[in-house]
Amino acid sequence: MAKKTECLLSFTISAVETSYESASTRFSPADVEVDVAAKSLLVTGANSGIGKAAAKEIAKRGGTVQMVCRNKERAEEAEEEIMTETGNQNIFLHILDISNPKEIWKFAEKFKNEHKLNVLINNAGCMVNQRELTEDGFEKNFAMNTLGTYILTTALLPLLEKAADRGVITVSSRGMLVQKLSIPDLQSANGTFDGTMVQAQNKRQQVALTEQWAKAHRNIHFSIMCPGWADTPAVSSSMPDFCQKMKNALHAEAQGADTVVWLAVSSEAMKLPSGLFFQDRQPVATHLPLASTYTPPEDEEKLMEVLEEFSQKFKSTSPGT
Repeated sequence: MAKKTECLLSFTISAVETSYESASTRFSPADVEVDVAAKSLLVTGANSGIGKAAAKEIAKRGGTVQMVCRNKERAEEAEEEIMTETGNQNIFLHILDISNPKEIWKFAEKFKNEHKLNVLINNAGCMVNQRELTEDGFEKNFAMNTLGTYILTTALLPLLEKAADRGVITVSSRGMLVQKLSIPDLQSANGTFDGTMVQAQNKRQQVALTEQWAKAHRNIHFSIMCPGWADTPAVSSSMPDFCQKMKNALHAEAQGADTVVWLAVSSEAMKLPSGLFFQDRQPVATHLPLASTYTPPEDEEKLMEVLEEFSQKFKSTSPGT
């Protein structure tokens, strides 16, 4: 295992063992004891893990849940489970691969004509441990974690602008603390490919996106969060050895989703500044003390330019095409 990967896991393991249990003692239950029946919330990757747990909690509070999932069979099972457990029938399922730029644009255009939206939760993500390319030529982790998140958010901003209490929440990871934004190598083409570190770079890119969106769209509340290490299908499939080693310390899915739900439904969360990174319902630093991961503003601006250029190549100019 690469030295940086060992460092990353050592840091996050120590956080797992103490974080949620101690933090939850200061949570205010009233923050999330709310009725959100008037709201429509879209959750990507909503058929399992953090996404399904968040969708279920939102449904319990009466919200209209827009589930965006890639696998139709698993998504339909999750939809039925959420409806049955919560009694909420306002659950809508959309099948979409967040790593496919053209399909994201098509979905967004159709969605804007048929639904309202108050909160977008960018939860879908992946960690592919070998360097592979999508059909469009993008490295797979970058395609879903960064470019897909950028395009879906950008495409839905006009719809969010029309709503009240509007927000965008991106599910990330504090694994990004060991990465500096790398503009020359956004798709990890250089050097040894380490899936854990590639995902950490993607998560650093998501932090930059959130900060830039917050500056550019003052009337929408942007936030990014870390769920901690949770016992989810994604973690067990992408990091089986780690998951086995830490199985007694991993969060339950609902614990990992707690801050997502808090950011999505709590009026207290909306009072905090836009663009912050959260863990366990409180803002946390995006850099370690004395770290060399700080990025000049022009690099974050360059990232936005690159992603916009990529995204526009796949935007259809004709309806339905």
